[in-house]
Amino acid sequence: MSDIIRRDPRAEWIARNRLHPLHAAMQKVEASWMGPNGLVRKNPHAVGFIGPNGLKRIDRSGAQQGGSGKRTTATVAVQLPLHIVEQPAFYIAVVPDMIGGRLSSHDKDLLGLAHKLAGSEGAVVAVVFGEHKENAFDTAGVDRLLHLEGELYDGYAPEQRVLALSAVESQLAPRHWLLPDSRTGGGELGRRLAAKLGERPATRVWQVAEGQCIGRAGAGQQDLLRRAPRLILAAVECAEPVGESRHEARALELREQIARNLPRIEDLGAVAVDPAAIPMAEAEFILSGGNGVKDWAQFHRAAVALGATEGASRVAVDDGFMPRNRQVGATGTWVTARVYLAVGISGAIQHLQGIGACDKVIALNLDPGCDMIKRADLSVIGDSAAILAALIERVTAYRQGGARDAA
Repeated sequence: MSDIIRRDPRAEWIARNRLHPLHAAMQKVEASWMGPNGLVRKNPHAVGFIGPNGLKRIDRSGAQQGGSGKRTTATVAVQLPLHIVEQPAFYIAVVPDMIGGRLSSHDKDLLGLAHKLAGSEGAVVAVVFGEHKENAFDTAGVDRLLHLEGELYDGYAPEQRVLALSAVESQLAPRHWLLPDSRTGGGELGRRLAAKLGERPATRVWQVAEGQCIGRAGAGQQDLLRRAPRLILAAVECAEPVGESRHEARALELREQIARNLPRIEDLGAVAVDPAAIPMAEAEFILSGGNGVKDWAQFHRAAVALGATEGASRVAVDDGFMPRNRQVGATGTWVTARVYLAVGISGAIQHLQGIGACDKVIALNLDPGCDMIKRADLSVIGDSAAILAALIERVTAYRQGGARDAA
């Protein structure tokens, strides 16, 4: 697997964005090249380096000019500036959904909005319940991290979480509460918290500026403008995620003891559902095949092994390999999966529109220059049949090992 080509989508985005402060550091500058008449041309601006006092220095040792006769490769680590708020004037509290124990794109948009409201004087506090796997709170814009663990918050426990958020309200008195207006818990928790605090929340908010917020109303056909309240339930793409600074993500502790709530609803845990029976518009994990899939029987086995809902491009549907209700794209079904695994799909514009709301896109393709590879967060260049075979083998071995450990 060492020949797999891996990309850094964020670095590529910075290299394309000329207005980004790190754009210049990501550019490759040629110091010399062969001209059309056979003469070697040199770029005088590419020779030298910037010293610690800001002056440009020229290396006379010949290493930069290639005088050593050896080709050297320098790896420059881009370090984002650290944003520190030692004594915040106020707090902006954010309660992310943390689906699967990680920050989703909706959560990162919410933290971007919180960073916008906090400015330079406030601090963003993220309240996270239960066990998580996230290790990038700093680059997401979290100044203070309040992690509440314990079996009290496992599963469906909105009443217990509201009690914990009430304790946060008593200790920090945040200027704003921000929660995602989502179906995965944030919408319900935000409305329960509003009832507890006696606040009238703004729902489905997609823009906040100058003390005003705009939310969707009228079945999504109208915009409602009002003064920004303390509690905001924000929609997807409510703000740009934080991407130009690092934050402390300093651990925060609650001073008061949180009371134990007597639950009126018993959580019996998750129920296993056949992925094939899940509508694609609601599926969280989709394995989608295109013209590059040659072994469709293997594709179906991979979907079963991964527990994924099957999807397809228009070409695969037109060729009769998949039913019409499995077509993904602007001419098929718009999907919002957390993980979208595209196998042998080149990436037509209609297909890319249909997966625009997906959180993570993984592409398996032979063509490194296709549009799907450019869109993907993780790309694997190679034969899809061999990759799917290896994936099925690894997943099967992993599950068998888990079954033996449980026994």
